[in-house]
Amino acid sequence: MMTAAIPAIDDRPPLPGDLAMWFFILAELTVFAALFLAFAYARLWHTAEFAAGQTLIDRGAGAINTVLLITSSAFVVQAVACIRADDRPGCGRWLLAAIATGLGFVVFKSAGFAQAFAAGVSLDGGVFPMFYLLLTGFHFLHVLLGLVILAAVWVKNRAGAYSAAGHTGVETGASYWHMVDLVWIVLFPLVYVLR
Repeated sequence: MMTAAIPAIDDRPPLPGDLAMWFFILAELTVFAALFLAFAYARLWHTAEFAAGQTLIDRGAGAINTVLLITSSAFVVQAVACIRADDRPGCGRWLLAAIATGLGFVVFKSAGFAQAFAAGVSLDGGVFPMFYLLLTGFHFLHVLLGLVILAAVWVKNRAGAYSAAGHTGVETGASYWHMVDLVWIVLFPLVYVLR
């Protein structure tokens, strides 16, 4: 019987990016997980209110936002691949594409907030509206921070700060952006789709 050798700890590839960012990502994911659990628990006790509240938010816009964030993450993957291949201009172009699709998310989500507010969604409007605004608003702030990070990485890349030999900053920004995308991939079906 053949057994696969377990790689030694030193043989495993390191986490991409800065370790401090990974601690921050873990903390953020923990907060979102707690919020998701609270949302699910509240839904058990307020099923009718949650069902009625979901009719006030636009699933189509949420789906477009999902496509925008997934596309943006794919662009970030390409940016990392380019810098690992020492293609700084390619990295910059992919970062700009990621920023553009991230900004598309901001535009569509802002329109979604405006539509929800016009339909009467507010923090004091009940349990579902409170959770909707808390979860999507908190995520929206993370998207804005992610866009600032990606823009800072783009500026540093343009200044020649990254190469195939040293690109931790690109990987760090990419790691954060993927966390933002991952949270939305859970948030979208939980808040917009599941009944």
